Amino acid sequence: MLVHAVSILAAEAHNITEHSKTAFYIVGVAFAAWAVVLAVLGLRRADFPGSEAGARAVMALSLVLAAGSMATAVITA
Repeated sequence: MLVHAVSILAAEAHNITEHSKTAFYIVGVAFAAWAVVLAVLGLRRADFPGSEAGARAVMALSLVLAAGSMATAVITA
């Protein structure tokens, strides 16, 4: 009886502290869409991204999206 009560209380505590995973879904979808855009541009243009500044911008945005995905995955876990 006591074990059953403790398991119910633990389940209720888990439901109260559960985080919304919406942020992870938004950042994850943005990261996946960015990967598709990079693939399409890279396959269509041999000189993509064109310049060193463009390459740095692509790397910076990719890094931000990757870090955001990882951070929201940990925060919403």
